[in-house]
Amino acid sequence: MTYEECLDIMFHSLPMYQREGKAAYKADLSRSLAIDEKFDHPHKHYKCIHIAGTNGKGSVSHMLASVLQEVGYKTGLYTSPHLKDFRERIKVNGEMISQAWILEYMQNNLSYFQEQEASFFEMTVALAFDYFKAKQVDFAVIETGMGGRLDSTNIIQPELSIITNIGLDHTSFLGNSISQIAGEKAGIIKTGVPVVSGSHDQIANQVFKKTAKERNTPIVFAKDTFKLHSLTLNQDQLELDYNFRGKTVSITSNLAGTYQSENISTVLTALSAKQTEWNITEANIEKGIRHTTKNTGLLGRWQKLSDSPKCFCDVAHNTEGLTHVIKQIKSYKYDKLIVVLGVVNDKNLEKILPLFPKEAHYIFTEAKIPRALPAEALMKTAQNFELNGELIHDVNEAYSKAKSISSPNDFIFVGGSTFTVAEIL
Repeated sequence: MTYEECLDIMFHSLPMYQREGKAAYKADLSRSLAIDEKFDHPHKHYKCIHIAGTNGKGSVSHMLASVLQEVGYKTGLYTSPHLKDFRERIKVNGEMISQAWILEYMQNNLSYFQEQEASFFEMTVALAFDYFKAKQVDFAVIETGMGGRLDSTNIIQPELSIITNIGLDHTSFLGNSISQIAGEKAGIIKTGVPVVSGSHDQIANQVFKKTAKERNTPIVFAKDTFKLHSLTLNQDQLELDYNFRGKTVSITSNLAGTYQSENISTVLTALSAKQTEWNITEANIEKGIRHTTKNTGLLGRWQKLSDSPKCFCDVAHNTEGLTHVIKQIKSYKYDKLIVVLGVVNDKNLEKILPLFPKEAHYIFTEAKIPRALPAEALMKTAQNFELNGELIHDVNEAYSKAKSISSPNDFIFVGGSTFTVAEIL
């Protein structure tokens, strides 16, 4: 079996929610627990930080890993989905797992996974946890996939649990209300393990407080701890000042999306809870946040693709995320706005399409995954909201067309789905 054949088996022979959707979703932890038992609980060999949420959990995970690396800790990072390469999901000190390691692991364990009818996600989590043990990491930053309570990662006993903000996403799996979704995310809260939340939603926060009280563990909210005083976008860097206990904390981030201000406050709050215990200095925090992309290889978060014309992409794909992204687009000066837009088929278009500016020229497209909404359907629905343009099925061809019809003073945005962004990267 070659590495390419191995990936083909992983992606197609075993169900993968991110590609297939609901058919691949298994709302049960019993198989994850059985697999964990089989591999002798590798996650017990290192400290874990567990992160759930609707938006921001990927950015928060990468920033935390970057700071821990700056301290000098050997740091594992497990995130999903990947954008360009499956190996992005599993990194140690910013370096992706090797093809050889994946291939050997799969050759040794594929028959067992197939006997268990393990999902793509269950198998990948097992791979990541075992890899981190083999690499003898000090810390592993673990991002949940979709929910929390029934997520395959929720077999760990972390040092710290973090829940970022909450929105209506994946409602067919997690519930149709903020309280239901918050309840699923709150499933990562463990007895006696401190919890930090970046949520600003009062309903969600009540759920988190109730769950933390039931599990006899302290909870801290970033909105009550680090309060944003000022934000400046300077040469594609964010310069931020926070008020923390009466003093100003200044931070620079190379993650230039203005929405990162909330994620950074969550990271700062989380680190303040463990700063002394983990020997983290202010300089470690400043350098870790400033150099997140360099240290971890994070992609697709308000990522600049070109200067002339200005072109950015972002993986935001729900109401909360897109609200911030479109606000940032509008903060730029441009002659014409061109949007390359592709979404997946479980998104509530009636909620996200009204967010987009009507004066833009749209190129409707679709990623090469089963979950992609056909470009024709997207275009037809978009016209109901006075969003007009043209249809090009292939994402890269759509992006090329956007560049060909643009002038130096125009602005191009590519987004709507992680998978749309992945194809142009």
